[in-house]
Amino acid sequence: MSQHTARLPYHQLSSKAFMGLVSLSETIKKGPLGLRLTELVFLRVSQINGCAYCMDMHWHVLVKDGVAPRHLNAVAGWREAPFFSERERAALRWAEIITATPHSDASDAEFAQLKDVFSDAEISDLGFAIAVINGWNLINAGMRAPIPETPAV
Repeated sequence: MSQHTARLPYHQLSSKAFMGLVSLSETIKKGPLGLRLTELVFLRVSQINGCAYCMDMHWHVLVKDGVAPRHLNAVAGWREAPFFSERERAALRWAEIITATPHSDASDAEFAQLKDVFSDAEISDLGFAIAVINGWNLINAGMRAPIPETPAV
């Protein structure tokens, strides 16, 4: 088993930027999307980006929030799994589309489907949620943030 060692103590070297991302993440979780939906988006985007540190963290948060591990094991296959609400499915779909940019099409039709289940404010927050977790994934994967022995949260 390969255990990564962090390349740099980026949270210390860039503490203001780090705390800015922390603040944005916490703001989104307390917003209209709520903790569960935000964390599901964070988990799915982290899976797409292959950020093991973030996958571990967001899986743990969701388990602590009472989400069944069986449901979380199905996040990557959410289209086939019966565990997700219409809102969760719409958010996961949009997160995948936006995360895959420029190799996907955030078309007007896709956006219209999103508007069927989310308010404008929720769509705006979802955009920030997707952006912040992509940022965290890139930083943590690039700096090889190791998965802690005990969950980080």
